[in-house]
Amino acid sequence: MASKTVDITELADLLTARSNGSRLVAAVAGAPGSGKSTLAETLVAEIETRRPGIAAILPMDGYHYDDVLLDEMGRRARKGAPDTFDVGGYRHMLQRLRADNEATVAVPVFDRAIEIARAGSRLISREARIIVTEGNYLLLREPPWSELRSLFDVTVFIDVPEEVLRERLAARWNGYGMNAEAIRAKLEENDLPNGRRVIAESIEPDFRVKA
Repeated sequence: MASKTVDITELADLLTARSNGSRLVAAVAGAPGSGKSTLAETLVAEIETRRPGIAAILPMDGYHYDDVLLDEMGRRARKGAPDTFDVGGYRHMLQRLRADNEATVAVPVFDRAIEIARAGSRLISREARIIVTEGNYLLLREPPWSELRSLFDVTVFIDVPEEVLRERLAARWNGYGMNAEAIRAKLEENDLPNGRRVIAESIEPDFRVKA
């Protein structure tokens, strides 16, 4: 079945309507630079205007392997590729949140200023009935990512043309002080290949958002 294209307001309405007391997990996927974090934050803010305190965000990026480990693995230059994340840890956190038997759960958050994940950087309370989780590879067809599918109640993909992704990513890395050659290498050898993989190898989502 083809995905339905929606905007943020429609998506907020849909998630709020589907929330019937038990925890609902909405997965937002897209290529690097597609605006997943911004969409998740905007979506949660929209939901909060309807029912304050009902929504929270779980970022997949909190499960980046540490740079020390990536150096040992010889994968530092490909940081952000599918095999540079602790997928098992992320899956267990989703299961923990769905179990819904704790008053508060601490989750890790990626600090882009230092390119390192910080453990226990955000608290998700039991009052949060809608968990919006976002990341590049949530809808990949291949294991171990495909094993996450049963933990998502709603799936969303952000459609962004590659030329827009390139502009956004170049601006991002320029903002962090990278020189032109480092930005070119980052885009052509890592970010854009990862993005093409996400676009080509993700399952058909329930909904699409154009950004």
